[in-house]
Amino acid sequence: MRHILLCAAFVMAGLALATPSSARVHEESATGFVIRLSVDVKETPETSWDMLVRPSKWWSATHTFSKDAQNLSLHPRAGGCFCEILPDLKSPSAAPRGSVEHMRVIFAEDARALRLIGALGPMQSEAVTGVLTIVLKPIAGGTRILWEYVVSGKLRKKGMAGAVDRALAEQILRLADRLGAGKVSSWTEDDLSPGGQDVVVEDKLSEDGPTLPDADKAADPIPGR
Repeated sequence: MRHILLCAAFVMAGLALATPSSARVHEESATGFVIRLSVDVKETPETSWDMLVRPSKWWSATHTFSKDAQNLSLHPRAGGCFCEILPDLKSPSAAPRGSVEHMRVIFAEDARALRLIGALGPMQSEAVTGVLTIVLKPIAGGTRILWEYVVSGKLRKKGMAGAVDRALAEQILRLADRLGAGKVSSWTEDDLSPGGQDVVVEDKLSEDGPTLPDADKAADPIPGR
């Protein structure tokens, strides 16, 4: 019952939030949706990264199970957890009564990109998966922070895309506020261009597969052949 109420709180808080102009559902279908958000801040990518990986400093307590963002942690390395401790309120000094994995890190590059996998909020009880990619792009006078959340699977609840969009918009604006604020920005084609600091953050391989260094090419692995 408590889980259901927390899920409802996530949705209702998202519906009540004024959505910034760059926060929008980019794609939506019966089996998922794509949300893209962008904001410009005045800090460097390095400073922005340091704040990003400390969600306890900016994530909304409304969107936690414990109602306290101080219980959140994020380990920015492959396999690292964006997790939450559920403290024992009856005995704060006792061992926690539980924990929650909100998402898991699958890609991390310091001061540039973070990618996590997981179904946030009320989607945790649905047969869906979501991939959140966050890119920090240097711009004149600061950093452009881009979020893309791709969700796919069976969603039994209707209207989830809009609610999640607004809830995530609240988080990126709270992050921007902790970084000295800035302005909501719009996505451009340059933000998605291959080869640059793009949101895709793909492994760059040639069409023929990985290319060996020249020195390795020259070495014959079978002596005397």
